[in-house]
Amino acid sequence: MTDDRDSADETAWSSEHGSYEEWLDAIANGEGYYLESPAGYGSLPPRRVCPHTGSPALTHKPLPESGVIVSVSVVHVAAPGFADDVPYATAMIDFGPVRVSGIVRGRDPVAVKTGQQVRIGVETRETTDDRLVVFRPVEDS
Repeated sequence: MTDDRDSADETAWSSEHGSYEEWLDAIANGEGYYLESPAGYGSLPPRRVCPHTGSPALTHKPLPESGVIVSVSVVHVAAPGFADDVPYATAMIDFGPVRVSGIVRGRDPVAVKTGQQVRIGVETRETTDDRLVVFRPVEDS
């Protein structure tokens, strides 16, 4: 698949709705957001159109302060990019209008359960020092 957008179009897109790195920066600064379509569907950047309706009219909405774990998996054998991070819990968090996946820290991975409330943040991988979405239990925040 090729992308026929020119660099000027990409710059306009990035500044309007945000790249993934800009989204991580916003979360790290306590200003996490999601994109909402006129029909009320939420999605995460980077995105040019609503995945449900195709509408390009997306507005920034503040991400709720906390979300609830709806799915969790504990990883004991990881891909090379996470080799030094194991064991870890990866989870899907429901923030109401959107769901976000990431790593749960601040609790023994086997103690992470569905229904627990967490806050979103940005930290780094032990293995590569890359930034990633991290959740911490509300009571630990």
